[in-house]
Amino acid sequence: MPEVLTAALVVEFPFTRSLGPVQSAFLTGLRERVVLGVKTGDGRTLVPPVEYDPVTAEEIRDLVEVAPTGTVTTWAWNHAPRRGQPLSAPFAWVLVRLDGADTALLHALDAPGPDAVHTGMRVRIRWADERTGAITDIACFEPYDGDRADPAGHTGEFENPVTGIVAPARLDYTYTPGRAQSAYIHALGDRRIVGERCPSCRKVYVPPRGACPTCGLATSEQVEVGPRGTVTTFCIVNIKAKNLDIEVPYVYAHIALDGADLALHGRIGGIPYDRVRMGLRVEPVWAEGSRHPDHYRPTGEPDADYEMYKELL
Repeated sequence: MPEVLTAALVVEFPFTRSLGPVQSAFLTGLRERVVLGVKTGDGRTLVPPVEYDPVTAEEIRDLVEVAPTGTVTTWAWNHAPRRGQPLSAPFAWVLVRLDGADTALLHALDAPGPDAVHTGMRVRIRWADERTGAITDIACFEPYDGDRADPAGHTGEFENPVTGIVAPARLDYTYTPGRAQSAYIHALGDRRIVGERCPSCRKVYVPPRGACPTCGLATSEQVEVGPRGTVTTFCIVNIKAKNLDIEVPYVYAHIALDGADLALHGRIGGIPYDRVRMGLRVEPVWAEGSRHPDHYRPTGEPDADYEMYKELL
């Protein structure tokens, strides 16, 4: 049996957004231990607040304070919390209808086990010790058997309101390539570049996908391509990426390898960035111990004629 390849991958980036008056007031309120909802034209109070009525699509800005106590409407037990979740120990995800609200807010409930959680149970907000104007200012909910809290009637006007947030987005996953891509990766280990040919249209796809994206037929015939190719189009990168030890500016290009009918992408080196051009003939440069080309460099051949690669742009 061939080796089954796997790789742990992480996609992570900061998502930055500005806030309108409703979301600004809501998040600023959390910083000040105040929970604000928004009242619709028919008298419903929505928490979390939205800027447009989900029923009528009318703009709504009538802010109203609700209580920090509420009732669990439904829940699910999280037995294995992940990185970045509200609590490190097992907890319940709950939808809580805060007193004075007509909709439910999703957050964590700190409970000793699933037997301690039930629909209809009373809970209250546990505030974070340090608050910055984010949903995490609510550390979690906790069970509560006291009286319903009465809101003070806050108007939603604050000093130094929160006007924008940065929310880190992250996806951790394990990638397992299929038969076609496994063959491609194994070939790269031998410094060969292998694609697969469609049995109908005869196009060669690199990297192979296991099926022809045009005809929809399975592909199995392996074809070695390159190693030289032609730059079909490119971009100049001027912003240095985190954890990528490449000085800017540099060029990232689509490269049509000789014998392939699909351009792959790679970095262009060995030439000033402002001299890279469409039609430039290039070849791979392999780093010691690498399983893929580090970059592509000019071969010194004359540029390819546009007619030879225009279908691969």
